[in-house]
Amino acid sequence: MTRRLSLATLLFALLACTPEKAEQAALPAEESADRIDLIIDGQSVVTMDANDTIIEDGAIAVDGGIILAVGTAAEIHSEFMAEEILSGEHRIVMPGLVNGHSHAAMTLLRGIADDLALMDWLNNYMFPAEVQFVDAEFVRIGTELACWEMIRGGTTTFVDMYYYPDTIAQVVDSCGMRALISATVIDQRSPDAESAVDSVQKGSAYIERWQGRNSRITPIFGPHANYTLNADQLRETRAAAMKFGAPISIHVSESPFEVQYAKDTYGTTSIEMLDSIGFFDGPTIAAHVVWPTETEIPILAERQVGVIHNPTSNMKIASGIAPVTEMLQAGVRVGLGTDGAASNNDLDMWEEMRLAAFLQKVEQMNPEVLPAKTVLRMATSGGATAIGLGSETGSLEVGKRADVIQVAFDDVHHVPTYDVVSHLVYVSDEQDVVSVVVDGKILMREREMLTIDTARVATEATAIAARIKTALEERNRE
Repeated sequence: MTRRLSLATLLFALLACTPEKAEQAALPAEESADRIDLIIDGQSVVTMDANDTIIEDGAIAVDGGIILAVGTAAEIHSEFMAEEILSGEHRIVMPGLVNGHSHAAMTLLRGIADDLALMDWLNNYMFPAEVQFVDAEFVRIGTELACWEMIRGGTTTFVDMYYYPDTIAQVVDSCGMRALISATVIDQRSPDAESAVDSVQKGSAYIERWQGRNSRITPIFGPHANYTLNADQLRETRAAAMKFGAPISIHVSESPFEVQYAKDTYGTTSIEMLDSIGFFDGPTIAAHVVWPTETEIPILAERQVGVIHNPTSNMKIASGIAPVTEMLQAGVRVGLGTDGAASNNDLDMWEEMRLAAFLQKVEQMNPEVLPAKTVLRMATSGGATAIGLGSETGSLEVGKRADVIQVAFDDVHHVPTYDVVSHLVYVSDEQDVVSVVVDGKILMREREMLTIDTARVATEATAIAARIKTALEERNRE
């Protein structure tokens, strides 16, 4: 049967709609059928709800950015008529992907320093390049390029940590995605601040400007790591975040270097150190978490820390293999992320799903661990929960925001299809995504980008890349 709005959800939907739409939503279906915004059809609808419901020949009804009903196509089309319909022939409908950790503007630094260890890569290449090249214009163009790539690949929500967060927020506002956008805090000169104190002050002003301004944008703090900030600075950043009720995103236990640094500096490991100073007292998104100890994993679960696994980046920089299976078994909230394009080198969440599954299987020499269904959940509803948006997005359920994608299953690698979830994780790639909807608005229709001027972005990105290449060549000649 079609899933319809409960009374509580109906009231939520009414409050989110205009008066005209609120009146329409209160009417019987047959009277309001010609007034809803959108119907999205699918050969299969993979809801990612708690029961892992899959509806064959299904559809969802969307109005005012909210999912009004989920059911079979016959049921939805008999109850609703929409201003626009996304055809479901050879299409799988599913929640948009959630990229829990990125540095979006670093798309413009893709490939300038590869095959290096993390600290060499950071200290000798990335940090100097950022001081030399990164300004607000760089961040605008790089973020637009990243949003284009993410939308193209079916990502609807991302968590970002970079500089000039106001500029990032403006891009997200324009392109229509959903994002948690960090004000980076680091104790060194950076493109937009002089020190940790300056970072926190500017970050606080940014959060004041954007908090509550756009329902798709959540301004947060992004302290870089425990080796680029001391304990007092980390405490001060958490205190500032608590003042605004803002989450924090931070790199945690990413590399053996970081673990050893914590032991040498604080006499304990990274996660225990952060817990000891009350850092986990507020919502925390911990990126990487490759090296948690057996005693630290329960801390992550108890403190409800959202862990973001970045398999491609972790492999490329040889940071290690995160104990994802053990964390999930302990009740830790685990999602997936791409990291930045300078250390990945793309923003393809389909690749992250496959590698997440394969790494755990080969590391444990057990093909049964981290099955496709679990990995798909990490990229959707589990990822949304890990970043604090589980009540809003990540699954196709009545009352949630309509963040939806259609994946084409008509190419040769989907013939035949026996198990839709298996194909989504082990076969599909970003080229299969055909339509993307965020908050009920279509951002890409049948592979046509609607909210980003891709020709302009490509031209601007190419021009910046030419300047960077020239500067690097001049430096290498010196």
